[in-house]
Amino acid sequence: MKVPSGVEQRLVKRLQDGEKTAAREFYTLYADYLAGICSRYIADEDDLKDAFQDAFIHILTHIADFQYRGEGSLKSWAAKVTVNQSLKFLRTKGKLQQVHQAIEVPDETEEDDPPLNDITPDDLRNLLSRLPTGYRAVLNLYVFEGKSHQEIALLLGIKEDSSASQLHRAKNLLAKMIKEYKHKTHDHE
Repeated sequence: MKVPSGVEQRLVKRLQDGEKTAAREFYTLYADYLAGICSRYIADEDDLKDAFQDAFIHILTHIADFQYRGEGSLKSWAAKVTVNQSLKFLRTKGKLQQVHQAIEVPDETEEDDPPLNDITPDDLRNLLSRLPTGYRAVLNLYVFEGKSHQEIALLLGIKEDSSASQLHRAKNLLAKMIKEYKHKTHDHE
């Protein structure tokens, strides 16, 4: 949902002034979007709720640090905070260790990118949620957040080539999962 610039700018001011109804309005406008970002990183429903709550609280308690920079800047900043809080949550829970542990696994043969036109967005989200946490984190940071391998390495505390390797493995595993999904759905038709 696109929020008009004037509305967003006024909302920022109201949030920074501590207006209670502004927090509810922010939640109404952005909760689904931000929860969707959390769900790209965190598969477990209870963990997702906790991480989303952490992100929301962080946004509200750090809104004074935010500087409005034009239309969409609040949404963009809130998304960045949500990604960082999701990663922090995974680190705290020890769930990003898989990135470090999987490094020694030999590479598998390259999978072709499967066509995605037969798969629903919900089914694709479900398949993504089944990726190991570390693979999912690297894939999301690279594909959705547009981070370089150098940036991912800094965020996750890994080497740059480990980020590239994890992305390669995540893509291969996802391609295999999509092929299996399509095979199963075609068998049931």
